[in-house]
Amino acid sequence: MPTLRNFFSLGLWCATAIVAQVNAQAIRPVSDTAPFYREQYRPQFHFTSPRNWINDPNGLVYYKGEYHLFYQHNPFGNKWGHMSWGHAVSRDLLHWQHLPVAIPEDTAGFMIFSGTVVVDSDNTSGLSESKNPGDKSCLVAVYTAHFGGEKPQKQHAAYSNDRGRTWTQYAGNPVLDVGKKDFRDPKIFRHDNRWIMVLALPTEHKVSFYGSADLLRWEHLSDFGPEGKSDEIWECPDLYPLPVTVDNASVKKWVLQLSTQSSMQYFVGDFDGKTFTNDNPKDKILRLDDGPDMYAAITFNNPPDNRRISLGWMNSWQYPDGPTFPWSGAMTVPRTHTLQSFPEGIRLIQKPIVELNALRTNLLSVKNTTLAQANRLIQKQRVRSKTMEVSVELEPGSAAETGLLVRKGQAEETRIGYQTADSTLFVDRTQSGDVGFNPKFSGRYSTKLAPVNGRIKLRILVDWSSVEVFGNDGLKALTCLVFPQPSSDGLELYADKNDVKVLSLDIQELRPVWKPNGKPAASGKKPRAK
Repeated sequence: MPTLRNFFSLGLWCATAIVAQVNAQAIRPVSDTAPFYREQYRPQFHFTSPRNWINDPNGLVYYKGEYHLFYQHNPFGNKWGHMSWGHAVSRDLLHWQHLPVAIPEDTAGFMIFSGTVVVDSDNTSGLSESKNPGDKSCLVAVYTAHFGGEKPQKQHAAYSNDRGRTWTQYAGNPVLDVGKKDFRDPKIFRHDNRWIMVLALPTEHKVSFYGSADLLRWEHLSDFGPEGKSDEIWECPDLYPLPVTVDNASVKKWVLQLSTQSSMQYFVGDFDGKTFTNDNPKDKILRLDDGPDMYAAITFNNPPDNRRISLGWMNSWQYPDGPTFPWSGAMTVPRTHTLQSFPEGIRLIQKPIVELNALRTNLLSVKNTTLAQANRLIQKQRVRSKTMEVSVELEPGSAAETGLLVRKGQAEETRIGYQTADSTLFVDRTQSGDVGFNPKFSGRYSTKLAPVNGRIKLRILVDWSSVEVFGNDGLKALTCLVFPQPSSDGLELYADKNDVKVLSLDIQELRPVWKPNGKPAASGKKPRAK
């Protein structure tokens, strides 16, 4: 749960105060502004709530045929406040059904900050009410109760016996209270027949590990940190195992990822059920995403196919209140995580989920051509769209810089480029559209990306207000918000020399996942994971 909470003087809310807030911030009918889910800048294949503010994804879990997305949500306005858990479910991670607020701000005087949901398959908590002897499972949420001011943040539990539709607060709350003001964002998983919780100690630049047999009583196991990037607060940790091939042998490594106020970092190492050990030097910083708009990403618990899938908040605390209405905030495209070994060490690989392929409609596909010829084909076939997926493999030749211009209009463009001299992949949004709503928004963001056999591969997802760039099969990622005019829907390749080779270029339009009424559009057949 990000640091904007520290910028507010948080008092105690009660039911009458909430009613007053609703009256004070009455939401204008959507019909007074624009067609629902067709408003300017409204993402078409990313998750957004119908109305009002959202930030961190919470409680990501798969249960009985549904992916659950809970998220930090203000039910009463377009700015941060009254933190509650919004809720949506999906069968393919793209087409989401909105559900009522799952866990609202509590009338006892605390907000519902970030947390986790697990499937308690064996009813270790004793909270299941199932009468089915073959299924004693229930859903258990553990979240941070935030009371404001200098009061300690405490971990509370709630449970659901109807597939997450309604939630009951555990009568014995809190389940963990160590008396610290900054102690939050629990993520829980099952390991060796017990539950493990990882929490953030934000101002100490640490994460704490706890163990439990029943999700209700917790024992401190160890702490990790400070390591890596430790000049900003740590939040929203997650810990999970992944296989990786090292020296022709498959081994298991653990990934510890967390947010650092303005970005995200990860560590690769080992976890023995009590302690996490980092494989890299303590000062080595591995960034999950080198763009400015990826935060608080966590992975789904209980996935049905063993994929490790993450979802992040696509925004930044540097400029959280963007030019959008009646919603504020979006989620990234869900990404699969894998590990790959390189000479410099084991690194995280991120790719958009394979389900995204079902949204594709072909616009253009060419191989082994020149940059000039590719642009002529784009113009000839009138390839234009505000939502597209572009996959391109370039051989820069003697060019100092080459790349693509997306969401291109008369006076707007987002530049996705590669500089050969210093092996730098970048996104430049200084001319991307509305950049004046906050002085910290306009900028250029970059990462090092070495060519492979003299070639660079890019996969780019373009939506009505975002670009997500994946370099060299997901080794590097750059996520950036952009706010262009609807008429800026062009695409162009560029370079400063003529000998750039376009080895392959595939441009797909991506169909919306939302109907104009905010309900999920019909989904295609779910593709098999690869």
